[in-house]
Amino acid sequence: MCEGIVDELQGVDLGDKRLNKRCKRVMAALAANPEASVNAACQGWSDTLGAYRFFNNQAVSPEQILEPHLQATQRRMREQPVVLIVQDTTELDYTLHAPEDADCLNKPDRFGLYQHVQLAVTPDKLCLGVVGMEFFDRPPETLGRTEERDTLPIEAKESFRWLKGYRLACELAAACPQTQFVSVADREADIYDIFLDAQQQTGPRADYILRAKEDRCTPQLNPAAGPATYHKVRDEVRGSKLRATRTIELCQTPQRAARQAQVEIRAIRVTVKPPKARSSLPPVIHNVVLVEEVGGPGDGTDVSWLLLTTLPIETVDEILRVIDYYVARWTVEVYFRTLKTGCRVEEIQLETNHRLKNCLAFYNIIAWRVIYLTYLNRTCPTLPCTAVFEASEWKSVWRVVAKKPLPKKPPTLSEFLRLLTALGGYNNRVKEMPSGPQPIWIGLRRMTDFATAWLAFGPET
Repeated sequence: MCEGIVDELQGVDLGDKRLNKRCKRVMAALAANPEASVNAACQGWSDTLGAYRFFNNQAVSPEQILEPHLQATQRRMREQPVVLIVQDTTELDYTLHAPEDADCLNKPDRFGLYQHVQLAVTPDKLCLGVVGMEFFDRPPETLGRTEERDTLPIEAKESFRWLKGYRLACELAAACPQTQFVSVADREADIYDIFLDAQQQTGPRADYILRAKEDRCTPQLNPAAGPATYHKVRDEVRGSKLRATRTIELCQTPQRAARQAQVEIRAIRVTVKPPKARSSLPPVIHNVVLVEEVGGPGDGTDVSWLLLTTLPIETVDEILRVIDYYVARWTVEVYFRTLKTGCRVEEIQLETNHRLKNCLAFYNIIAWRVIYLTYLNRTCPTLPCTAVFEASEWKSVWRVVAKKPLPKKPPTLSEFLRLLTALGGYNNRVKEMPSGPQPIWIGLRRMTDFATAWLAFGPET
């Protein structure tokens, strides 16, 4: 696995061959034990000191570290008919051991970084890689001044990251012309500028699916609601005919337990007025899909999704496809959980933001690799395990877990991951789904030790 992930850095160009070599050594060390501290992951003080010097090098940036992985991801994207560019933001809290130049999160006494990422994901949730990543924080004097920022141009706002994410999806559409790209995001990305950008795009364009936060107005007056009052989009689509019903599997979140939701689905095409404060802008046209739960628990977690999209909605299959693509957005939540829980990035202790961001670039690739293996097992279970793992890795795990002679033919990915996840505490009962990321990252850590011993002392030495 460590050799495979180092392949993601093939072609890295930091302007110095020694830096390129050190970059790969740091990746191999951190990937071998994602849960460990930098000191524990590195082999001896020499490698540890080399890693710290690498993080501190002013000639190195997170973008440079990520670049070869981006190129590898583009190669994977070109093999797919449809790729979803899922974007979201997470909070990294370093209050207890903040870098010396750290700024704030949402309060003056909380320090850290916000990380915004764009993941390339297939419709069946196989994550192909990280295609975009940026960090931001908030100077203390800017906290509590949201209303003042409302009048700023979009380029000066934090929300500009969502528009940049959509534009990145359009750039990828130009770089991979045989692949359809769809930008997918949740309610925070409900920004009029994205709709306008998509409508005015002259070159290759990505589609979008965004969950609405604002209930915007159509240009049609609604005299029944009062003078100079316009019809609302949600009311318009809710009043349209029922197009389908469906059962949706809801994942567990901090607000709800995992459950099934029975939903009703409606869809129409609407014209939307610009915001009142920006009335000089032209209206936009997009398709709207409303997904509402029937007989939900009534505890505030009932499904009520108003999805805005440029994808077609003429047929029921097209409408359901929009919903399936939006549900695939959950992959980014799994990714953030892997980054924080599996790689424990909030426990990193480095003295400056520059060092921290360079270190985080490695862990973002490592977290991707874990969820890539998780979903590859679900989408390509018959793939030979040698497509992902080295001989020393699968052979050592086979001997330790299966306790049988080595097979003449390498096991499939599904067969091998059952053994690997058993090392991570997963029972792999007959009726159970393939494991999630946690048993995989624990198993990978133990596998690395077995593989090292196999190479040093095993029967093939």
